[in-house]
Amino acid sequence: MFKKSLALFVVLISIFNAFGQEKKYKVHTIAFYNCENLFDTTNDPKINDEEWLPTGGQSWIPQKYQKKLQNLSKVISEIGTGSNNPNSPTILGVCEVENRRVLEDLVKEPSIAGKGYGIIHFDSPDKRGIDVGLLYQKQYFVPTSYKNIPLIIYKDDTKVKTKKKEDEEKTDDKTEADDSGRVYTRDQLLVTGLLDGEEIHFIVNHWPSRSGGEKRSSPFREAAAALNKKIIDSLYSINPNAKIITMGDLNDGPYNKSVKKVLGAKAAKEDVEKQGLYNPMEEMSERGIGTLAYRDAWDLFDQMILSEPLIRKDYSNFTFWKAGVFNKSYLMQDSGQYKGYPKRNWNGVPGYSDHFPVYLYLIKEM
Repeated sequence: MFKKSLALFVVLISIFNAFGQEKKYKVHTIAFYNCENLFDTTNDPKINDEEWLPTGGQSWIPQKYQKKLQNLSKVISEIGTGSNNPNSPTILGVCEVENRRVLEDLVKEPSIAGKGYGIIHFDSPDKRGIDVGLLYQKQYFVPTSYKNIPLIIYKDDTKVKTKKKEDEEKTDDKTEADDSGRVYTRDQLLVTGLLDGEEIHFIVNHWPSRSGGEKRSSPFREAAAALNKKIIDSLYSINPNAKIITMGDLNDGPYNKSVKKVLGAKAAKEDVEKQGLYNPMEEMSERGIGTLAYRDAWDLFDQMILSEPLIRKDYSNFTFWKAGVFNKSYLMQDSGQYKGYPKRNWNGVPGYSDHFPVYLYLIKEM
């Protein structure tokens, strides 16, 4: 029992180049995963879930739902694991989940049931019923507050009115407006808590899609970035040394205006000013690493962005070490036209997801 506990809590990193000597570090993996249409098989009259029913287009019967849960739980059990940290993510942001029930079913899967994941979830106003949520290992993280913050946008907010065929983007996520013109999309989830006694804030996002084209829909994501920035600035105003990780499927890359200009995330640590933001995903994107593929091109929409205090070289508190994309071969199509793409749900056959998960490590000297 002692050895197992030691393996979960402490990692002995020998000749660790970044620090120049042999030391002991506590390591936690923080991750995000777009679960791609994690729907149950029960009709909810308040949302458009008809496709994901036994009688729907996906013929989504209980056996398929169970297979999807098994697939996702296998991935979650392995994200970020290895010699640096054998434990699955301490914190996992998720999106494209239908409701709390699917998360309850997910954390009961045998491959992760022993982790003791807690759940934070709110139903969003998204017409298709897909929400964001947060899973956390209760033995390491204690939530102290959480709330969902709505993104209020309107169809008339788009500045590009003409839709060009070549500007269309393939997406399962349709942007719909009601009679008032309001576009109902996902809330942003803010969770504050104590990670091994240290306060950290997590924001889970799923920004509006590129339905209708990248340029036409860009103002929606810029509005989402502005809301995200407002949340971050409010946390900084309370505590100038606030440790914040904002994560999610942003439906934009690290280079897009929403991330670079509105959010103001920097690619290089040395460029991050006090109360600024660092985006470790930008360097990966520049090297051609992606989390999703479309028309034989990769993009990195799934991102994890950190507040400046998390990149300070103070290892007496939790500090960012490195980030990655979890893209093991079993998550990829192994043949056909889409060989190498993420192995998504396809024609009613449960897959994993059309996105690869992303993760980062927080470390603290023992």
